[in-house]
Amino acid sequence: MKIISWNINSLRLRLPLLKKFIAQANPDIVCLQEIKVSDVEFPLLEVKSLGFDFVEFFGEKSYNGVAIFSKFPLIKTEKIDVLFYGHKRHISATLATKLGEVDLHNFYVPAGGDIPDPGINDKFDHKLKFIDWMSEFFAPQKNKKIIMVGDMNIAPLEHDVWSHRQLLDVVSHTPIEVEKMMRLQNTLNWIDTHRFFVPENEKLYSWWSYRALDPFKSNRGRRLDHIWTTPNLESRIKTAKIYKDFRIENQPSDHVPIETVFDLL
Repeated sequence: MKIISWNINSLRLRLPLLKKFIAQANPDIVCLQEIKVSDVEFPLLEVKSLGFDFVEFFGEKSYNGVAIFSKFPLIKTEKIDVLFYGHKRHISATLATKLGEVDLHNFYVPAGGDIPDPGINDKFDHKLKFIDWMSEFFAPQKNKKIIMVGDMNIAPLEHDVWSHRQLLDVVSHTPIEVEKMMRLQNTLNWIDTHRFFVPENEKLYSWWSYRALDPFKSNRGRRLDHIWTTPNLESRIKTAKIYKDFRIENQPSDHVPIETVFDLL
């Protein structure tokens, strides 16, 4: 089962790019963040025409929004307004697999603004509280099989950013964000499926700023996008990939699709 996570930064704007990606990668499940479209304007027919019979979405005009497209039935779908901010940042569904039920959670964690001080920056305060909420939410679910994906807006490791030293006081790589993300990872001893294959001392990115005219020349990237799984699925992790070339496509998102393949079918 090939699962994709992608902050597409406007689904309707990037439908042609999504179509190209689907044709190339042939995924079974696509989890999108920042779809930026209300539920009533969601392009359901266009998405289904790409080969996905099961489509769930939690949309919001111009901002946020998450969706799951699947070639397999999605059961027990849930959409949570995390911390009651009125934002559409979470959607989940249960998959029926040969191992039994597997829960799939798709998150869009708040970016956090520019100032890494929750006392003066409400957006950063929201982000930290959001990660704390995730830790509390998952902690009681120790016996479940879970895959969690999304734009976490945190690059936790030294080589998840282009310069650990220069980004220590930049939102997405600050010590307090990393600390809270590590607490989240420890709740269920989550496995980071991309670092499962790529050593922590190797650079690995999924995002490059729009400010870079030639993003790969400067290569000032960050790994903000993640696919994690609970340890009871570790033996089912087969491959992981980052489609970095989609950053230099026509009208790209600043994030690229990331993929993990699981032996679940």
